[in-house]
Amino acid sequence: MLSGMLFIFAPLVVGYLFSIHNKNLLAKLNSATASLVYVILFLMGLSLASLDNLGDNLQLIIKYTAVFFLVIGCCNLAALPLVDKFLPLETDASHTKLPLSKMALESAKLILVVGGGLVIGVLLSFDLSWVDTASEWILFILLFFIGIQLRNSGLSLGQILLNKHGMVIASVIVVTSLVGGMIASFVLDISLFQGLAMASGFGWYSLAGILMGDAFGPVFGGASFLIELLRELISLVLIPMFIGRMPCTSIGYAGATAMDFTLPVIQTTGGVRCVPVAIVSGFILSLLVPVLMLFFVSLSH
Repeated sequence: MLSGMLFIFAPLVVGYLFSIHNKNLLAKLNSATASLVYVILFLMGLSLASLDNLGDNLQLIIKYTAVFFLVIGCCNLAALPLVDKFLPLETDASHTKLPLSKMALESAKLILVVGGGLVIGVLLSFDLSWVDTASEWILFILLFFIGIQLRNSGLSLGQILLNKHGMVIASVIVVTSLVGGMIASFVLDISLFQGLAMASGFGWYSLAGILMGDAFGPVFGGASFLIELLRELISLVLIPMFIGRMPCTSIGYAGATAMDFTLPVIQTTGGVRCVPVAIVSGFILSLLVPVLMLFFVSLSH
């Protein structure tokens, strides 16, 4: 159990040891990481195609997605407004209109990649026994690249520890998400540790889907991917609407995406004061996704 966790977690740790100052090299690394995400999501689609009783399994994915998304979201939104109340954050909120549909389209591309793999796997009916092994090795490379990205994100430990808002928001998201995971595991009658692992995605849909798929199969992987993708899509709509009145809630609900994908929305509609809070909370949550998810996966076996 522990050896399996270390085997998967090791590439992330090794990657974190590399400090890179060459911006061109970092740009190429980011591009390679994005490409690997598309490849592994396509393989996820192929894995779904190889399932027996595909129709029943797709219904199960939708069921898991709906329950986890609603329960975790309710738990998050029940506690985050308390942060706004007791630890208010000043903003320079604006009413700038953003091309949210264009940003949502970027997320939709990921769904199309998974769907493309599913359709090709169903229509062509070729041998898919190699998919799991290929996904596992690509996952190791991806985790290595992600470790490098986290190390070179520009945040020092001091900057993280000194940003009280960012740390509190991240802590609230972690605690309430895990509570939601426990409730969802009871509702769905699955293992407690499976529920906790599913709840540890914090909005990082690509990595969450990949890790859960590798650990528990394509049904859990597909559901985890959709849960976290829905969080991002809902965040794109909610942030401009509520960041002026509830900035901590808006930043917190965005989860790990607050440091990258939803950061432009946060900056444009909430102002520059929200940016360091979003980056710190997003960074902490991004760092905890593989740590907590792999930990709970190891306990479930």
